[in-house]
Amino acid sequence: MTKTEYMKTLSHKLRRLPKEDYDRAMEYFEEYFAEAGPENEQQAVTDLGTPEEAAKALIMDLAAQNIKEKPQTVKRGLSTLWIAALAVCSAPITLPIAICILAVIAILLVCVAMCIACAVISAAAFAASGILSIIGGIFLLFQSVGDGLATIGFGLFITGASTLLIYAAALLFKWFIRKTSILLGKLTKGGRKNEKVN
Repeated sequence: MTKTEYMKTLSHKLRRLPKEDYDRAMEYFEEYFAEAGPENEQQAVTDLGTPEEAAKALIMDLAAQNIKEKPQTVKRGLSTLWIAALAVCSAPITLPIAICILAVIAILLVCVAMCIACAVISAAAFAASGILSIIGGIFLLFQSVGDGLATIGFGLFITGASTLLIYAAALLFKWFIRKTSILLGKLTKGGRKNEKVN
């Protein structure tokens, strides 16, 4: 690809930028080729990457720069919004992938929480059946002492086991909430650190 072809393609890819940013970008690439010289034209094209890649990188840089700098005029503010929209459109793969990863993480967290909730509900159901067994065993004592004592013993065992299961599930839920909040805190702090670095 020659310099002329490269600049023509690049100009087409950057045509939606505000005029001021478009002019600065085109001037930068013209200077880059001028410094490289005609003999190093192909090397310059290789170093810059394809016009599509160069345009995408430039739009992303402009979007980041405009987000940092507060717009001084309404026109400049609208330009910032336009560049941000272009940046989102220039990343058709990374944005959906990031959204999918976040959705998968959220679904996994919800699934774990639901499993813990199911364990608690199951344990509560076992505890209720244990209590009913104890009550049934008391009534059964009047008909058969042996059967009544066996039923009461079984009911006490189920009630005790289910109480331990409820306690374990509550501890697991507490641990899960703590770990999730620590993870979210780290993600938030990481984002804030990146903002401070930028």
